[in-house]
Amino acid sequence: MKIHDLITTTEALTELCERLSKSEFVAVDTEFMRENTYWPELCLVQIANTEEAAAIDPLADGIDLTPLLDLMCENDEVLKVFHAGGQDVEIIVNLTGKTPYPIFDTQISMMAISQSEQIGYANLVETWLGITVDKGARFTDWSRRPLTDRQIEYAIGDVTHLSVIFPKILQKLIKTERGNWLNAEMEKLADASNYIVDADNSWKRIRSPGRNPTVLGRLKALAAWREGEAQHKNIPRGRIMRDETLADIASHPPKKQADLAKVRGLSAAWKDNDIGKRMMKIIADAEPLSKEEMPQKMKRGAPLGKEGALVADLLKLLLKIRAREIDVAPRLLTRADEMEALAAGVRELKVLEGWRYEVFGKDALELVEGRLAFAVQGGKLKMTHIDDMQASMEESQADAEAAE
Repeated sequence: MKIHDLITTTEALTELCERLSKSEFVAVDTEFMRENTYWPELCLVQIANTEEAAAIDPLADGIDLTPLLDLMCENDEVLKVFHAGGQDVEIIVNLTGKTPYPIFDTQISMMAISQSEQIGYANLVETWLGITVDKGARFTDWSRRPLTDRQIEYAIGDVTHLSVIFPKILQKLIKTERGNWLNAEMEKLADASNYIVDADNSWKRIRSPGRNPTVLGRLKALAAWREGEAQHKNIPRGRIMRDETLADIASHPPKKQADLAKVRGLSAAWKDNDIGKRMMKIIADAEPLSKEEMPQKMKRGAPLGKEGALVADLLKLLLKIRAREIDVAPRLLTRADEMEALAAGVRELKVLEGWRYEVFGKDALELVEGRLAFAVQGGKLKMTHIDDMQASMEESQADAEAAE
């Protein structure tokens, strides 16, 4: 594979992207910094196909990333392959408003062909290629220039290995006929709305202080205001105010700005500075949360009564057994909250639809409805249908009577 020198000009980038546009797929990775900013700062892009690889410097003077972004978002003939690509995709969405398409994530795909739920890149390379990745440059400040040869070599390795691993993973997915299992996960990865922050919905990420509409209305208003302040200043939202402080102010709002000096988690300067004044206005103008926006009340007292939690535990045990049997990550089949809902009598669930129903949901439902039981066979815990168990017992009894 040809490894190019660091690309720092629009001309070189254009030529590279023209060649890559004829590929079936490209492996992509990014290096960025976001510790001190709201928006991640793109510092390096690595890209490769089966024949060539390059690192692109987006911080180079005068470079125009349009050829690269067009390849990512406008060329639907080339598959874009990432590993744990959520943050990489987020950066591209911030730049273009679009996601790379079509898209494939090797971390997600590993869930369908192994029991690995969040396999790291180094472990992926070790598993498929038997190569130990040099982790020496992991904590590089990628915004500093010039980059060393070792840093660039380390970064390019992320895509050169990936370009070799992807065809192997694809071949196994085809062999096992599990590619369609990943459709929903890949569609979610390709949905730009998952990466665009809606300030009006940012309060939903914060642990809600009860169900009082007035308190939740203040929480919504404060969270949206904090998001705007962080975006405007381009600093992490936690630098404005931590979630715990924001929730506490929503529950116990100060009566006047001077009281902000007593709020734990805020600087005393808030009592008379502009940001404190702006926040007090937000508190004063906040309206109670509407009935339509109120979070759903958690169900208590499942129809199965006190036994519901035990049934959910049995379902989790079944999930472990089935995931081991078919070598798949449990999280791809279902999640804990869905199993608890199944135990509580809910039936409109993803696990009871499509391939999930065939692979796991059917047995899970039969377990809940008393048609499936656990049994130990050959020293291993397995599932058996009640009818089969009863037939086996009757057959054994008949054999014993005949022997007499």
